Amino acid sequence: MINRHYLSMLQNKSVIRELSEYAARRGEEIGYDNVYDYSLGNPSVPAPQGFTDAAIRLLQTQEPVALHGYSPSLGLESVKEKVAQSLNRRFGMNYTAAHIFPATGAAGAIAHALRAVTEPGEEVVVFAPFFPEYIPYIEGAGAKARVVPAQFPDFQINFGALEEALSPAVGAVLINSPNNPSGVVYTKETLERLSSLLTEKSAEYSHPIFLLSDEPYREICFDGGSVPYTALFYPNTLTCYSFSKSLSIPGERIGYVAVHPDCEHAQEIVPMCGQISRGTGHNCPSSLIQLAMAEAVDETSDLSVYETNRNLLYEALTELGFTVNRPDGTFYIFPKALEEDSVAFCRKALAYDLILVPADGFGAPGYFRMAYCIDTDKVRRSLPALQEFVREEYGDRSLSEKQHEENKGK
Repeated sequence: MINRHYLSMLQNKSVIRELSEYAARRGEEIGYDNVYDYSLGNPSVPAPQGFTDAAIRLLQTQEPVALHGYSPSLGLESVKEKVAQSLNRRFGMNYTAAHIFPATGAAGAIAHALRAVTEPGEEVVVFAPFFPEYIPYIEGAGAKARVVPAQFPDFQINFGALEEALSPAVGAVLINSPNNPSGVVYTKETLERLSSLLTEKSAEYSHPIFLLSDEPYREICFDGGSVPYTALFYPNTLTCYSFSKSLSIPGERIGYVAVHPDCEHAQEIVPMCGQISRGTGHNCPSSLIQLAMAEAVDETSDLSVYETNRNLLYEALTELGFTVNRPDGTFYIFPKALEEDSVAFCRKALAYDLILVPADGFGAPGYFRMAYCIDTDKVRRSLPALQEFVREEYGDRSLSEKQHEENKGK
C-alpha cells in the first residue's frame, strides 16, 4: 500500500512552485520576457568567478577517482575546517571542523537539525511570516509546528504570543533572519530578548530549548547594514546555512549545520547528523561541490542588483498606495494586498501577467510576496503592468507627492 501521508500532500502542493510552473507555461505562450514572474526565489546573478575557477581547477588537476569518490558521511574534513575558520574570522566564534556538518542546502541542514534536537511529538515554534516549507520539514521530523502570529507592522518577534506558546512540550524554536518573506532583519535587541527568554524557560522546564537559525540570506543586507549573527546571543544554537544565495548556486545544493561549541551535546550533534543521514538517504553533498565551495567560502556573487530592485519596487508600491515595509535584506518584498483576500488579489494580477504569491501559506493572510531576484530591466518593465493592474482593479490609489515624501522619511 502506498504511503497515505505523502499521497495527501499531493493535495497541498507548494503554491510558490505552482505559480512558477504557471509562469513557465505562460512564457511559452507570450515569451517569458513578457511574464513578470515574482514567484520563485531563484538567484538571478551568476556565481562568482572564484567558485567557477575552483571547480574547473579541481576537475583539471585532481585524480578523478578520488575527486568523485564518496566523501565521509560527516563531510570532508578540509572543507569543514575552512567553513569553521571563516565563521570564526567573521563572527568571533570558536568553531572547529567537529562542529560543522555539510548538508544539501539550508533545507537539508534544517531537516538534520530538527531530527537531532527534537523528539517525535515535541513542538517546534516558528514565527509568522515564515517559509511555508518549514511545516513539512518539522512534520517530517515527527515534531509539531507551533506558529506564533506575526507582529505587525514591523515583523519582529511577537514576544507576548511567544511566551504563551512556550511550554515544556517545546523542543526547539526556528527563526529566519533576514526573513523570507518579509525581508526583515531581527535586531540585536530582538535576539537578546529571545536569548534571555529561552534561557529562562530552558531552566524552568529542565531541558534545553534549542534555537535553529535559518540563515540563507545572511549576505544579502541593504543600506550598508549588517545581520547580527544569532549564535553569538544564545549558546544552544544550530546555524543552518546555504550557499545558494551568497554564491548563486542553488542547484548545487550545498550548505551546512554549524553547532555552537557551547551547545549542550555539542560533540554529539554532528555525529548524530551522520546517523540521521543513514535513515534519510542524505549521504552528504557532492565531493566536488564541497571542495569548490570551500575555495570560495568568503566570496559572494555581485548581490547589489537586489538592492537596486528593492528600491525600484518599494518606490513603486508606496506610490501606488500599498502598505509595505522597506526590506532590510533578502530579495523579497511583502506588501499588504489591496483587498482582504490576498489569494483573490494575486489571481486578478495574473490577467496582467504579474505572478505574485499570496501569503496565506506564510502565516500572514492578506499579504503577498514578490521575489525580485530577476533582471532589473524586467523589474522596470513590470511597473506599468503593476500600475495598470492597481488602477483598473482598485482605482487610483496613488499618493500625492507630499504624502510620498513623508512616507519615504519614515
